[in-house]
Amino acid sequence: MDAAHLVARHGGALDRRRLHELGATDHDLRRALRAGSLNRPRRGWYSSWGERDPRFRAMRVGGRLTGISAIAALGCWVLGRRPLHVAVPVNAARLRSQWRRDIRRADTHDDGAVVHWVALAHDRGSTTGIVDLPEAVELVCRTETAEQAIAVLDWVRRTGQLDRIELAALRERLGPLRWLVDASVDNCDSLPESFARTRLRAAGVQVSTQVGFTDGLEHIDLVLEGAVAVEVDGDEHHRERFEVDRARDLAITRVGLHAVRPSARQVFTRWPAVQAALVRALRERGILVDLHNSGVAQVGRPATRRESAPPGLQPGTTPELWRRARRGAPGIPPGGPC
Repeated sequence: MDAAHLVARHGGALDRRRLHELGATDHDLRRALRAGSLNRPRRGWYSSWGERDPRFRAMRVGGRLTGISAIAALGCWVLGRRPLHVAVPVNAARLRSQWRRDIRRADTHDDGAVVHWVALAHDRGSTTGIVDLPEAVELVCRTETAEQAIAVLDWVRRTGQLDRIELAALRERLGPLRWLVDASVDNCDSLPESFARTRLRAAGVQVSTQVGFTDGLEHIDLVLEGAVAVEVDGDEHHRERFEVDRARDLAITRVGLHAVRPSARQVFTRWPAVQAALVRALRERGILVDLHNSGVAQVGRPATRRESAPPGLQPGTTPELWRRARRGAPGIPPGGPC
């Protein structure tokens, strides 16, 4: 029997007892281990994942992927490298290092794993190595930056991973953080687009998403104050899109908007420069706003359309550090929103 195929067909990891029930013998398991088609993350468990796979490393610790690690493993938009977040049973014992199962976690100084003691019981028989999606998303909302949490919710809604009932239940469980769900949208196409929208709305700028136009324009990523169109380029290496993007810029101009096209890398690492360009573009259209890291001050016409920042957003010292505003959180001045 092909034990590796059997394991892969049942989610990626099975224990020896379940494998025997499905017809695999110890000889089949030893042969698969020698061939490298199966690995052992923990004693008595066999997995078809490679040893570098985050699901395998979470099992080696003693649990399953959760939070931002689970979201990333499912293909969600995540920026940068993150610690491995692992959900383990509340009574878990003999946890191991994510890198070596012969080293106890208690004996490691810091192996880069974050353990959450939240699971009710150990997995029995089989496991996918990832907690249920609503559980992972809820942990993201409670532990990650606001802009990353909103981006995850954007992805969940865009891909239909959670239905309306599941989103409503998640919103209720979040309590004071339910505004994160309200700040997400179901028509966002990328991580940089999500970050740009969240930052601009936090600054008080009116932002419309995926605006439809005629004249050959199916939609525009973001429209600021009804006057400036922002198209965020997802991958700067896709040069075959050059002509298509230039044609879109011409079409945006034809419908009377000012076109600005920052790259994803510029949104992630050079946001102050992007923001300054957008402020100038708005001013050239007679919409006078002054955006700073410390907030938004309207210096021009009172008729300028503005939105209040979503409750709970507080600008940090860098664009990547938008934090959930909770009393006593690092970087939140006393008296800030809660």
